[in-house]
Amino acid sequence: MMDVNEIREYLPHRYPFLLVDRVVELEEGKSIVAYKNVTVNEPFFNGHFPDHPVMPGVLIVEAMAQAAGILGFKTMDKKPQDGSIYYFVGSDKLRFKRPVVPGDRVMLEAEIVSERRGIWKFDVKATVEGDLVSSATILCADRKV
Repeated sequence: MMDVNEIREYLPHRYPFLLVDRVVELEEGKSIVAYKNVTVNEPFFNGHFPDHPVMPGVLIVEAMAQAAGILGFKTMDKKPQDGSIYYFVGSDKLRFKRPVVPGDRVMLEAEIVSERRGIWKFDVKATVEGDLVSSATILCADRKV
């Protein structure tokens, strides 16, 4: 549904910090399903357990937040180039259930819970082959640049 070129229109992130490769489902105002292909040549694997490469948990959370950011921008019909930025401002109920390793395709899902005065709440989860990797409730703030 959205390839990396269109994703780059809705996220200000760039390599090596763009963590969403493709959006496969998006219902504005409701939910998104996207994914990140994890490869052994990711720059963080050089220093994060190089003999047993594991994707850092904070980057899994960031990937979930980026998917939520795309959903928020699409729902608001805004883009970063319009002078809007989405800040990740908090998380609750964050849990990790299994490691992510090279070769995994991490499915990223987000649902809008609420929006009040530019503060958005999302329920997010990451899975690999149907197995839960991580879940959380996150908060993002829409602000002018």
